[in-house]
Amino acid sequence: MTRARLDSFLLFLFGCAVFVGLGVFLARISLVSQVDFKCLYYGSRCFLNHCDPYRAGDLLRVYQAAAADHPADTASIGRIVVTYVNLPTTLIFAAPFALLPWGPAHALWMTLTAACFILAAFLMWRQGAAAAPGVSGALIFLLLAGSELLVEVGNDAGLAVAFCVIAVWCFVQDRAVWAGTLCFALSLLLKPHVTGPVLLYFLLSGAGARKKALRTIAVTAALGLPALLWIDRAIPAWSAEMHANLRAITAPGGVNDPGLAALHATAHGSALVNVQTLLALLGHNPRFYNPAAYLLCLPPLAVWVAVTLRRRHSSQSPWVAIAAVALLSMLPLYHRQHDTRLLLLLVPAMAALWVRGGRAARLGLAITAACALLTGDIAGQFLAVVAAALHLSARGWPGRLADLCMTLPAPLILCLAAAFYLWAYARAGNPAPPASAAAQEAEPLPT
Repeated sequence: MTRARLDSFLLFLFGCAVFVGLGVFLARISLVSQVDFKCLYYGSRCFLNHCDPYRAGDLLRVYQAAAADHPADTASIGRIVVTYVNLPTTLIFAAPFALLPWGPAHALWMTLTAACFILAAFLMWRQGAAAAPGVSGALIFLLLAGSELLVEVGNDAGLAVAFCVIAVWCFVQDRAVWAGTLCFALSLLLKPHVTGPVLLYFLLSGAGARKKALRTIAVTAALGLPALLWIDRAIPAWSAEMHANLRAITAPGGVNDPGLAALHATAHGSALVNVQTLLALLGHNPRFYNPAAYLLCLPPLAVWVAVTLRRRHSSQSPWVAIAAVALLSMLPLYHRQHDTRLLLLLVPAMAALWVRGGRAARLGLAITAACALLTGDIAGQFLAVVAAALHLSARGWPGRLADLCMTLPAPLILCLAAAFYLWAYARAGNPAPPASAAAQEAEPLPT
């Protein structure tokens, strides 16, 4: 192993230590500790007790019956827990954990989330380090160090993103394809709006990739339809109740109101990152910012589809294409900061661009590093707190602009990164890794 690759691997290990250490530490002291897993856990426990988790009153009774498990929860945390908006398939996924007492259940969930996310990060580091070890190590460190909320609040995006990234690596490398298929199916059952657009690349590519995508859809249906039918029979009104809950949390003043994204960054620990948060500043009305977001994002996505169809028989590396669609998908659809951990897919793409050299590579590295940093949990919360303390918006338009950059850094940098990767994909395609990459990929890890 070369010195550069060893240093890169040490950066990966350091990132893992920060990710796990900070996540576990904050989970022990934070007011929002495991708040998202509590919703899954008590929702599944409510269903197993033959009541309706989509009905706040039923879920509240189950939650209050276990008051000893969460004595420090505030009223606002309780309202988040008892407003169930997850798909029915998540009830089945979380059911094995709901059969356990709270202590072992949340410890097992944290362990599983951390282990799967680290495995996904390792695969992306290894893929990128074969071509550009320094760049890959630095980016992986930033992404891991900024992901502590996955462990702290237990959001299922940690597992959904990890499963998706693992599956993409399996598909691209054509290794353990059936394991990748199962991982992709699980990620779709958990967070289809997060990982589903990535599957679009494989559907639009050549026959081999399309076969993997269609197999994934079949496995997803085989796993999800029985669960959906079971839930539908037990809770016939689940769909209407889930939509009512969604309307409640997206209404003005709700926790998913994009006009309050800056407040959410400090109050709940995870801000919204989709482009509606920017458009809501122009008009705080979902009839405006939702259609406007779709209209703004549709042309870039159409360009990506056209380029992909034109290059579907190319033997070039697919990582830039995958990075571009992952970024584009975050802009018009509902996403919180947890979901930006899908940026792990940018590491091999940036490494592939870096080996080409030139100004575009340096610009891409600056944008990608800023994206990894500013979508991170620590940076986002720090900037929001500083902006609130400085009252920048009271200092004229320069202050309002600075306040916007500090309170909504994630959607701004995601827009810039999406534009860059789409430009890189459309302009030059996906650069192939150097000839020595395969040999470097096969090198054993240090012992």
